[in-house]
Amino acid sequence: MPGESDGLLLVKIGGGESINLDGIARDLAGLSGPFVIVHGANALRDSLARRLGVEKRILTSVSGHQSVHSDRDLIDVMLMAYAGLRNKRIVELLHGHGVNAVGLTGLDGALVRGRRNRGIRVREGGKTLIKRDLSGKPVELNRKLFGLLRDGGFTPVVTVPLIDEHNAAINSENDDVVTLLGAELGADCVIQLIEAPGFLEDPDDPASVVARLSRAELARREGEVAGRMKRKLLALRRLVEAGTTRVVIADGRVERPISEALAGRGTLVG
Repeated sequence: MPGESDGLLLVKIGGGESINLDGIARDLAGLSGPFVIVHGANALRDSLARRLGVEKRILTSVSGHQSVHSDRDLIDVMLMAYAGLRNKRIVELLHGHGVNAVGLTGLDGALVRGRRNRGIRVREGGKTLIKRDLSGKPVELNRKLFGLLRDGGFTPVVTVPLIDEHNAAINSENDDVVTLLGAELGADCVIQLIEAPGFLEDPDDPASVVARLSRAELARREGEVAGRMKRKLLALRRLVEAGTTRVVIADGRVERPISEALAGRGTLVG
């Protein structure tokens, strides 16, 4: 496979509705080297939340970063969507293609421990308020458990929630989990699979793929955008700064998403 390496590949599967999960599983099964998966499930979470009558509230910090307000009800929905349906369907597909996968959240065996946010500073009604919820940042990987899984021939499929310092389930950004794993495991390459051909200069033009984003360009663009993209660029900058040698943003909807990313299609970061 062009561009393939025997080093560790870390694959972040976005949580969009049109991601080709079966194509990703089939493609990964053909790799010769080890890989670890981190996945999202935001579309499924939102669908389940609507069906269950759970309100999803978006917080925008004073710095312009957006996050989902994570109360107990939302954590329950996440456990159904991320830890349950999406995680186990990915594990099922991987086994169908001969990959001995095991699905885990950060909770299981305290695989990924996080630190709960002290509060998010937001502006509401002309005032600066502190909003507290069940969210936080990943800070520690259970390397012993990860080593046992990989030494035993298992492929970890990881997602949120994490476990915090109070041993409670918390929400976190899976992009931040990817950054932690990339640094702790020494990933040679990180592939971020999204619902677009790469990072787009114009979000409405699929042909406007930016071939490469340098560190300086990441920082500049982070200051120009808002909402979820601002948080995505921040996570990518941290990932590159953590030392991962190759980061690719690529299309997760195509027939062979991994092969195309490794062949150079998409956006190379760093």
